[in-house]
Amino acid sequence: MLLGSQLRRLREARGITREAAGYSIRASESKISRMELGRVSFKTRDVEDLLTLYGITDETERESLLSLAREANVAGWWHSYTDVLPSWFPTYVGLEGAASLIRVYEVQFVHGLLQTEGYARAVVRRGMKGASPADVERRVALRLERQKHLLSGHAPEFHIVLDEAALRRPYGDRAVMRGQLQHLIDISERPNVRLQVMPFGFGGHSGESGAFTVLSFPDADLSDVVYVEQLTSALYLDKREDVAQYEQALKELQQDSPGPDESRDLLRGLLQLS
Repeated sequence: MLLGSQLRRLREARGITREAAGYSIRASESKISRMELGRVSFKTRDVEDLLTLYGITDETERESLLSLAREANVAGWWHSYTDVLPSWFPTYVGLEGAASLIRVYEVQFVHGLLQTEGYARAVVRRGMKGASPADVERRVALRLERQKHLLSGHAPEFHIVLDEAALRRPYGDRAVMRGQLQHLIDISERPNVRLQVMPFGFGGHSGESGAFTVLSFPDADLSDVVYVEQLTSALYLDKREDVAQYEQALKELQQDSPGPDESRDLLRGLLQLS
C-alpha cells in the first residue's frame, strides 16, 4: 500500500494517466489502479520502468522505492496459516500488523485480539464446523500469534467498543467465560488499550449495521481502511467518504458508551454474575 501510494503520487505529479502508465509496463489501466491501491504484488522490472517513466533518476530515491517493492513481495508470517484461513483474511492480518491505530466495534463475540485461548477455541469450533482438531488448533494458534503484536514494544493503539451482547453470549463453558471476562478487565488496564462496553440499556445506537474495524497507519501517505467481514467475503473500504461515515459511527459509539473505568465496572459485574 505504501509503495502503491508513492507510485500514484509520482504519476500524478507528472500528469501521466493510468492508461499511459499501464502501456509502459505492458499492462492495463486497471492493473495500475490495483498496484496503486496495494492490491497486487509488484514485479521489480515494472517498478523500475514506472520510475523511469515518472522521471525518477536519482539512484538513492530509486533504490528506496525498489527496496519497498522487494519488501512488499516477502510473505508475512501469517502466510503459513493460509490453508486454514478464508481467502480474504490474510490481507486483513497484514493490515492489522501494519496499523498504528486499530478502532473496532464488535457485537457477536469478543474481538480476536482480546480472546483467551479457551474462548478462541470455542469460537473457532463454532465457525469451522466439521474441521479437524488440527485445523482448529492452527486457527487458534494464528489468533494467539496476532495478539503478540498488541502486547509488543511497538504495539498499536487499540480502541474497541464491545456490545454487551458479545459479553453475554456464551462461547465455551462457565470457566471459559469467566476467564474471558477477567482477561478483558486485565488487558483494559494496558495504556494502549481503550475498552468500552455499549450496554443493552442504551437502546438503539450508531452501530446498527454490525461489526467493523477502522485501521490507521503511521505513514501519512496511507489512507485509513475500513474492514467489514461478511459470511463469504470481506470488504476493504478506503474511499474517504466511506471511511468518514464509519469513523463518525465509531465516534458516536464511543461518546454514547460508558468510559473505560465505568466499562470495567460493568465487566466486573458480569464476572460476579457468571
